[in-house]
Amino acid sequence: MTADQKPVPDMAPQSGDSDAMLVERAVAGDQRAFELLVIKYQRRIERLIGRMVRDVNLVEDIAQETFIRAYRALHQFRGDAQFYTWLYRIAVNTAKRFLLKLKNDPAVFQSALQGNDEDDETFQRRNEPSTDETPESVLAAKEIGQAVNAALEALPDDLKQALTLREIDGLSYEEIADVMNCPLGTVRSRIFRAREAVSNKVKPMLEKQTGKRW
Repeated sequence: MTADQKPVPDMAPQSGDSDAMLVERAVAGDQRAFELLVIKYQRRIERLIGRMVRDVNLVEDIAQETFIRAYRALHQFRGDAQFYTWLYRIAVNTAKRFLLKLKNDPAVFQSALQGNDEDDETFQRRNEPSTDETPESVLAAKEIGQAVNAALEALPDDLKQALTLREIDGLSYEEIADVMNCPLGTVRSRIFRAREAVSNKVKPMLEKQTGKRW
């Protein structure tokens, strides 16, 4: 396309194509192109890291390190997967490295893993009861939420990651297989086992609180 030509409106690139174009421009030295990728995905990456490292003071640092690593590795991005899937993998690995370093300082490590319930995206905030909620129902909901979180945290890492990628990040099974570098059937199995494990932990509490089977 020459400089005086204009793109056809109904031929606008899809999101993944746009990312690939920005990556191509960034690799060629266009700093603004990479800045646009950062702007597009910074909040999602920070939310992801915030679920792994609950210390908000560390989330921004790890996110920044993630984008630095991504920028340095841009030439390795082949477009076989969505850019966010590729970036997601870098963020997870960067957060794991931070946590590994923090283990040398137990006090700091514990602080990094302790989260504020209000910041947990898995469940809705229930700070103020609605008109049809009672203090008892609010307490019950909070206890159930805590039970789900505890059940999720108790899962083996591979099951927890698969379930989080699916239920919280909304990735497809194919994208999860790419992120976790495993066959599609393995992804389905891990998500099934993770859901079953969480269900078994929480089901008795739900039946007790609501009188319904889950």
